Amino acid sequence: MTGRIPIEDITPAVACGRYPSRAVIGEYVPIGATVYREGHDLVGANVVWKGPDNRRRRFLRMEPGPAWTSRWYAEVVPDSPGRWTFAIEAWSDPYATWRHNVEVKIEAGQGAIELANDLADGVSLMQRASQSIIRIGGDAARDHRGSLAEAARALGDASLPLEQRVKQALDLAPLLHEIPLRELITRSPTHVMWVDRPRALYGSWYEFFPRSEGAVVPDPTHPESIQTPVHGTFRTAAERLPAVADMGFDVVYLPPIHPIGEVNRKGPNNTLHAGPDDFGSPWAIGSAEGGHDAIHPRLGTFEDFDHFVARTHELGMEVALDLALQCAPDHPWVSQHPEWFTTLADGTIAYAENPPKKYQDIYPLNFDNDADGIAVAVLDVVRKWISHGVKIFRVDNPHTKPVNFWNWLISEVKNTDPDVLFLAEAFTKSAMMHGLAKIGFTQSYTYFTWRTTKQELTEYGTELIESAHYMRPNFFVNTPDILHDSLQYGGPPMFKIRAVLASTLAPSWGVYSGYELYEHVAVRPGSEEYLDSEKYQLRPRDWERAAAEHRTLAPYLKMLNEFRREHPALHWLRNLRFHDMDNDAMMCWSKVDRESGDTILVICSLDPLNVQWGNTALDMPELGLDWNDRFRVVDRVTGAEYDWGQFNPVKLDPHEQPAHLFTLHKY
Repeated sequence: MTGRIPIEDITPAVACGRYPSRAVIGEYVPIGATVYREGHDLVGANVVWKGPDNRRRRFLRMEPGPAWTSRWYAEVVPDSPGRWTFAIEAWSDPYATWRHNVEVKIEAGQGAIELANDLADGVSLMQRASQSIIRIGGDAARDHRGSLAEAARALGDASLPLEQRVKQALDLAPLLHEIPLRELITRSPTHVMWVDRPRALYGSWYEFFPRSEGAVVPDPTHPESIQTPVHGTFRTAAERLPAVADMGFDVVYLPPIHPIGEVNRKGPNNTLHAGPDDFGSPWAIGSAEGGHDAIHPRLGTFEDFDHFVARTHELGMEVALDLALQCAPDHPWVSQHPEWFTTLADGTIAYAENPPKKYQDIYPLNFDNDADGIAVAVLDVVRKWISHGVKIFRVDNPHTKPVNFWNWLISEVKNTDPDVLFLAEAFTKSAMMHGLAKIGFTQSYTYFTWRTTKQELTEYGTELIESAHYMRPNFFVNTPDILHDSLQYGGPPMFKIRAVLASTLAPSWGVYSGYELYEHVAVRPGSEEYLDSEKYQLRPRDWERAAAEHRTLAPYLKMLNEFRREHPALHWLRNLRFHDMDNDAMMCWSKVDRESGDTILVICSLDPLNVQWGNTALDMPELGLDWNDRFRVVDRVTGAEYDWGQFNPVKLDPHEQPAHLFTLHKY
């Protein structure tokens, strides 16, 4: 049976309340519920909001939406990480009901005689409200009780004109809105919200392979024409960190750093037979030198890794480490726990396949045989790296492991280390991608890479806003696995366009090393794999020469990340709003920060080849403006200023400036 006053459809709720909803510190989180009752008496609702300390926060009243919806809304702003709870209290509002009835009757011309019972009820209401307010205590309570007593005396004074008798009681509406007299209080079940540190929602990621950041020395047999790359170490890779920090990135993401299997090792471009000087794929984890809890000897020692992490922190960044739950054939787990893998009819262990792709150098774990044993081992691995300063894990292909395992693992880690974050690399069906987010993954890779048209991007952005209470996107422009067709043939303008889209549509975005050098050649037509993929070989890059010859996008990436840091509006997801333009090759969107009023407006071309003209039709209220207002916009790219209104002509030349990054200033 429902309570005295029905409370329904509470939001946010993930899987009907089975899992916590998600937020970060300082985020404005909308709370909603349907509240109604029988008859004509009015109702009210409030949020009971408790933090990790289980202390109830201040009284937070909900406000009604359109009358025909019976929806009520409020916003909460968590101020510390951890497990928060909220519930909805619905109640009969006798003062609001009385006030409404009195105002309607007076407007209809009824006098004191017809309102005799209402006046008597008003006296009783003022007295009950006075008793209720005693509970808040202090000087304010005494002042409020005095006002209520005066209103009660006026209501009972038959010598006064009707308007004077009711005026003081009617004027108490603001007070009795903030400190209402509540009757028939009904409380909903408690809902849970997990609140993370801000990095869970906002950040700029940079992925690179430490092994490629090594010295490049001349081959002694051909000193003038051939250079042989040398395997990098954590010490040499640390020398790359200042440049990454200078571009404004917050997170340095490292592919697996563990020993690489010798058995079935892959050669360049995923060839089946590796030569003696081939290093193999970092995702083929494990050898006689150790497994997931070990470091590849060529990268260095744990002391070297700790130095790399410390240097990252000194530069204002943090390390994200790849968590790939798969093993090379010579991983210690294969001999120690053969039951953790799938044995085929011929007695061999099954290697990984994603038809038509084959990964002969990788054995997937089979959770059907000893799920508990695998789970404990993986938890030990995660805690080992946490003890070395890693607070972010990028999880490889989590959609190929049981969902309930991830729910358990993430919960176990959060119980002891609530600031640890998990990014799901699950390019898979939407239900699984969203399911992984629901059960606990902090962030998710998305379909952004394959959304290239205005309609696709607008629809997908809107979809992500609607799921923001549990799914936080990370827009990577490229990965070692994904070189999208648009980058293969769009030239440098498309690299800028995709960077603008990723960095300003989503609060988190990522770049795989080489993007700033416009690396765009695929292994074959129709493939999204890079030629000479860094997954299978060293790929040292001459950063200094590229900068000297102005063949780098690094300054543009730096500008984008500076723009993001300067403007808190870009730190949020729920505030993304799209605006109309009359050219489908151009997009316009805005973000507004509720706390500071900071407002940004982005207009971006989607055409890397041609000059495009278009006209805006801005949704002015979304910008905090009236429809006829004028305002000033300043372009972060060029510094140019314009006087704008709702309708504005825009020209974008992809070879000169494919996007406007505007800050909006009211007159």
